[in-house]
Amino acid sequence: MKRKIISLGLPKGSLEVSTFELFRMAGFKIFKEERSYFPSIDDPKIKPVLLRPQEIPRYVEEGVLDCGITGEDWILENEAKVVAIGELLYAKKTAQPVRWVVAVRENSSIRNLAQLEGKRIATELVNFTRKFFKKKKIKVEVEFSWGATEAKVNSGLVDAVVELTETGTSLKANGLREIACICVSATKFIANKSSYRDKEKRKKMESVFMLLKGALEAKNKVGLKLNVEKKNLKKILKILPALKNPTISNLAIENWVACEVVIDEEKVKELIPKLKEAGACDIIEYPLNKLIY
Repeated sequence: MKRKIISLGLPKGSLEVSTFELFRMAGFKIFKEERSYFPSIDDPKIKPVLLRPQEIPRYVEEGVLDCGITGEDWILENEAKVVAIGELLYAKKTAQPVRWVVAVRENSSIRNLAQLEGKRIATELVNFTRKFFKKKKIKVEVEFSWGATEAKVNSGLVDAVVELTETGTSLKANGLREIACICVSATKFIANKSSYRDKEKRKKMESVFMLLKGALEAKNKVGLKLNVEKKNLKKILKILPALKNPTISNLAIENWVACEVVIDEEKVKELIPKLKEAGACDIIEYPLNKLIY
């Protein structure tokens, strides 16, 4: 019986590098030739294609793609009827959701949304922005921006912009000031409704998502192993900030046990001296590839 292949849309552009790195962390070998839109992957049941994240929800909804990775903002913008398999908290620079904000010139007299009545706004997120202001009963002119959106305010072409920001650095660098956030967006793994009803495809898509999610969960965490005499175990347990209860097993040496936990990497430098002082020995720190709950 021929195995079914899932077509997977991957975001091209600002998320491309971090997405490829996420797949590498999840155990997939994925690479592409320069200017190619069809990456290679070491999984015969996956057929990846690179597309702008703005397009992925529409292609998934129409069934051109079985599944894809895109922002929740573009799902809302396209009003795409898709299945959200789950959330993947990663972006270009951070592991936090990104925000779409209304921004004006730093020296602008505009301080709130109501003062934008009758003004012109440029953005890529046109449909969602129009609906947002309509719901607020504020009449504005919203135009699509083909690029260099942040520069259009200072050049006098528009009165404000609705722009994507992750850290706020770019807005400040362009002399802009945020006055409101209209949308918070995280990266989503989405599926076509018909494809999701197919048991074989659904199982494969959910397996891929599980591995990607596991890779993200393991990021910035490490495993810690140590041996301790039973009389010191309570002291050790009070120190260890385990995700769940530590794994404890008896050693061949009488009255000694081994402990194993997963902790935030940044805490290790503070914990190890405390553990050593409390009676732990043979302490081993090791990296994690995936963490599946």
